[in-house]
Amino acid sequence: MTSHTILYLDDVSVVFDGFRALNNLSLFVDQGELRAIIGPNGAGKTTMMDVITGKTRPSAGTVKFRDADLTLLDEAAIATMGIGRKFQKPTVFDALTVFENLELALKAPRGPWACLRWVLAGESRAAIDRTMEEIGLTARAHDRAAILSHGQRQWLEIGMLLMQDPELLLVDEPVAGMTDQETEHTAALLRRIAGTRSVVVVEHDLEFVRALDCKVTVLCEGSVLSEGTIDQVQNDPKVVEVYLGR
Repeated sequence: MTSHTILYLDDVSVVFDGFRALNNLSLFVDQGELRAIIGPNGAGKTTMMDVITGKTRPSAGTVKFRDADLTLLDEAAIATMGIGRKFQKPTVFDALTVFENLELALKAPRGPWACLRWVLAGESRAAIDRTMEEIGLTARAHDRAAILSHGQRQWLEIGMLLMQDPELLLVDEPVAGMTDQETEHTAALLRRIAGTRSVVVVEHDLEFVRALDCKVTVLCEGSVLSEGTIDQVQNDPKVVEVYLGR
């Protein structure tokens, strides 16, 4: 673990009724890094995300975010520390506009008195405007989320997570069901986000992973099978045998 490491998993195992969902998994992500996680179904990708966010407790191993031991914290505490997670199916508020969705997600005091006194200050409005521009939805600011395309809804949810100002963003299969143009937009968006924060993307679409142009980790049976560029892992005989099947 270096001074630049923001996420640190070492020898992490998760056992469900005798089944090892994670098997001595070790993974290190640096500050500002974009990392893609691929692997066959049942490789442990979702369980890994569940462990990082506190949804699942590991049976053994070390899980740290900076210097904090995540195994001692619950989901809510981990979320407030600066870890955001986007699930595959977007969860946006259809009846609200793009702007209102982002306003609702804004990192701000949430107590009853704070809510009663809440006024959208210039700084907060500017943050929403910046996020809308970053996700490419400025022109749709006053449109209800219900009429957005599938891809635009995904970008809106990423924007809602960005409003929480996370240091680490976990993104699960963001381009499933997207058009080619939306997929390209999403790859560019995630590349832009990385650098100011760390982004871990779980994905099956290898062409999308190639567009991310980042380090790739291949999981299999709960462990790291291979790591490197997309070309390196695609040409790794072990990966070809268990995942790519060619």
